[in-house]
Amino acid sequence: MNKHEKVNYIELPAKDLNATKVFFTQVFGWAFQDFGPDYTAFSNQGIDGGFFQSTLSSSTNSGAALIVFYSNDLESTLSKVTRANGVIVKPIFPFPGGRRFHFTEPSGNEFAVWSDSGI
Repeated sequence: MNKHEKVNYIELPAKDLNATKVFFTQVFGWAFQDFGPDYTAFSNQGIDGGFFQSTLSSSTNSGAALIVFYSNDLESTLSKVTRANGVIVKPIFPFPGGRRFHFTEPSGNEFAVWSDSGI
């Protein structure tokens, strides 16, 4: 449901749309709808959004916002990320309220996963 003046949609760059789609399908169970050869969308994942074909990627090192997933089992999610060719850029570390890790997906976009279980 659309809510007035609330975050509604997010768009991210992807160097390799197909590899990005495969990654998010394998790790998080996402489904995609393509809109031409240069755009793919996802929905029902906490927020709707899409990936557009680009030579760029999103990284906190360049000042980009960090999108953070929640997991009930951080180690299991980390394992799924690495099996799907994600790259761990910050191994699991504690922070106030839990633990988390950062990874990049095949197109180079940085994400994080956190958990408050096991702390």
